[in-house]
Amino acid sequence: MSIRLTILGCHSATPRINAFPTAQYLEINNRHFLIDCGEGTQRQMRKYKVGFSKINHIFISHLHGDHFYGLVGLLSTFGILNREKELHIYGPKGIKEVTLLQLKISQSHAKYNIIFHELSSKESELIFEDDKVEVRTIPLDHRIYTNGYLFTEKEKPRKLNMMNISGYSEINKADYLNIKAGKNVTLSTGEIVLNSELTLPSTKPLCFAFCSDTCYKLDIIPIIKNADLLYHEATFLDDKQDLAQKTKHSTTKQAAKIAKKAKAKQLVLGHYSGRYKDISLFKKEAQEIFENTELAEPGKVFQI
Repeated sequence: MSIRLTILGCHSATPRINAFPTAQYLEINNRHFLIDCGEGTQRQMRKYKVGFSKINHIFISHLHGDHFYGLVGLLSTFGILNREKELHIYGPKGIKEVTLLQLKISQSHAKYNIIFHELSSKESELIFEDDKVEVRTIPLDHRIYTNGYLFTEKEKPRKLNMMNISGYSEINKADYLNIKAGKNVTLSTGEIVLNSELTLPSTKPLCFAFCSDTCYKLDIIPIIKNADLLYHEATFLDDKQDLAQKTKHSTTKQAAKIAKKAKAKQLVLGHYSGRYKDISLFKKEAQEIFENTELAEPGKVFQI
């Protein structure tokens, strides 16, 4: 069980020579997800060796250009690469219309099926689930409808306590699956051996919370509580609180307060305004409130 997050882009507004808008590649419990897709995402994917064929689910936070203008280009490239696997795209209502229109007008005919999951709820909801991972929305407060996403590993079966199991001659390998599934064992004498005696706890499931563009929003805290890794936008330094409120973005210290109140294990800041030349100031300010703070930078990997 593990989390590996690769930052593809982490700056706000417009692409620049060495600044790429938001995009992240998440590997969690052997699943692979692309989160947001700003301009230049597929270039960054190639640069940092993200396998195109591994991406089957794309999560778009909102329909501002610096978070999804790279999407149609990526979809076109998938077509050129003769992709056949279906692709699932999660995002705000309207993402299907704008994406299919671009593909239609450009005559970018894809052989693969694109399945859109359009979101409109202002409450957190489960939008993806398989046997390894589940994904819930984190409703945010930005200038347009926006969601963050909480990626959580599914809890694995309990581990066999072979030392204790060996003390019962009646228990054999045929019983192991039931034991790992949490069931007790009834012996021929009628004695019930509790599952807790035959197993050890599984590894604690990990979770990653992605909080895209948003103003300071305390009611997300119950959703992201105890996140092992939290990405939270911090467009401005703390002296620009008025501007952050006006544009519905967050400051360094506001992001740090969210991390502290949510008892996150680690905070990653990103979505820096282009006005700043020295992003080390972001980390310095946030650490005044939340010590375990790191900065998102293109190509940087965070692993748990």
